[in-house]
Amino acid sequence: MKVSKEKLENLKQLINEEGAIAALAIDQRGSMEKMMGKANPDLNNLEGIETYKEMVSRELTPFASSILLDPIYGQKGIKARADGVGLILSYEQTGYDEYDEGRLPRLINFMSALKAKEMGANAIKTLLYYDVDDDKEVNDIKKRWVERVSYECQALGLPHFLEIITYDRNMDSEKSAEYAKVRPRKVNEAIKIFSDERYMVDVLKVETPTNMNFVEGLGKQEPVYSRQEAKKYFKEQAEATNLPFIFLSGGVSAELFQETLKLAKEAGSNFNGVLCGRATWKDSVDIYGKDANEAEEWLKTQGKDNIESLNAVIKETARSIFEKIEE
Repeated sequence: MKVSKEKLENLKQLINEEGAIAALAIDQRGSMEKMMGKANPDLNNLEGIETYKEMVSRELTPFASSILLDPIYGQKGIKARADGVGLILSYEQTGYDEYDEGRLPRLINFMSALKAKEMGANAIKTLLYYDVDDDKEVNDIKKRWVERVSYECQALGLPHFLEIITYDRNMDSEKSAEYAKVRPRKVNEAIKIFSDERYMVDVLKVETPTNMNFVEGLGKQEPVYSRQEAKKYFKEQAEATNLPFIFLSGGVSAELFQETLKLAKEAGSNFNGVLCGRATWKDSVDIYGKDANEAEEWLKTQGKDNIESLNAVIKETARSIFEKIEE
């Protein structure tokens, strides 16, 4: 895969010493509002959430290669990040219109790739809900949307990170055992589609092909997959793309996410790092709701331990992006 010189230089700002992406994600908006509303409704506003993200950025970016933030609640966090830590900015609106067919994507109204670059971004991230079995008309809209963003990024020399979240339009929950059974095909087929060079995606941010809560010996749910079956799906995922790809944590615990990366490595997956959020910092939200100083202390201790433990696993398991990228 070839990229422009400017994209390459921006990618170099996002990686660790081994060439892998060890990024901290805290661009959550809708889910953050729910967490903060539960922790302390008085802090569920711009000032409260912005201050929390600033704290996370300040305390944890010294241990990250880069950080993913949003331009709505993340502006203080952008300024608070440690020197030399790259910036990825979200470009999509959070969530989707529940009354609109197909979970269609939308961009943040006041943003553009140019505005993100002016804010110091080294890359753009968009999130796409995608069901490979949805109507062709719906999926064609989503494909054209990805193309528009990618060409905007291409003009500015900004790498485009595409996050794909899969679902089934005929199922009520992506957390169910029913969906877990079809998830490997949904995830791996979507990855294959958006690896086509016409979409000009530079890095894929992907779900694990299996719901790790249903993997025998790892999750707490009644198993849907054996360990060997899970490894097979991880291997198929790696073979579905020639692009650099990184894992999202999907809200699992820090321990389970680390075991996930080890399983991917064992399966022969050539993944290129992580963009990990909630598995690192989510337990501090409730603490912040009661006492900001205690939350800061938690981030300095347990939060730091979470990210450093994850970094050690990344170092053992992830591959350099430069195995797949050339100028």
